[in-house]
Amino acid sequence: MELNKRIAAHLLQIRAVFFRPEEPFTWASGIQSPVYCDNRLTLSDPAVRTDVEQGLRTLIETWYPSAEALMGTSTAGIAHAAITAHLMGLPMGYVRAGAKDHGRRNQIEGRLLPGQKVVVVEDLISTGGSVIEVVEILREAGAEVLGVVSIFTYGMQKGLERLAAAGVENHSLTDFDTVAELAAAQGYIRPEDVKRLLRFRACPEDAGWRTA
Repeated sequence: MELNKRIAAHLLQIRAVFFRPEEPFTWASGIQSPVYCDNRLTLSDPAVRTDVEQGLRTLIETWYPSAEALMGTSTAGIAHAAITAHLMGLPMGYVRAGAKDHGRRNQIEGRLLPGQKVVVVEDLISTGGSVIEVVEILREAGAEVLGVVSIFTYGMQKGLERLAAAGVENHSLTDFDTVAELAAAQGYIRPEDVKRLLRFRACPEDAGWRTA
């Protein structure tokens, strides 16, 4: 099975993806979503965790072979960055959501050398705002950010446009479309729900998906 479909199957199997089109989830941004993805659950299943971290390693070795260090996003990307860095024998650190108010007041934890080639590890990407902020913090600190790897991406147009405008490249193990199609094929959702889910992905601000 192709990597993107295998990871999608894992996420469905361990119930990391929740479908609730009739009672949408509310994201921090206020968007009403028929789906919620909790990639933290991959850490609780050893077999899935192994496949995910090996997959992230494959993405990095394929797209960013010159990577010298991995940086996780806080907090969900930290564990994945640590495990993948261990597999690759690379240094690892992470970027806090905000600088500490004590000690050295770090926002970047771990050693980051000027000019170091870094790959950011994120768990999922929706509108792209949080990972772009991490990339900008690393760039300001002198890192050369090669790109981002993530477990899951919604593939939203807004997110794609924001990443492109910021000069940030992302490669994900799987995506919204793959998960939705596999969920229908395996009976997690009704086949007719796929159209609604894809309409949401195309324009999450438009609540029309609820009646599609």
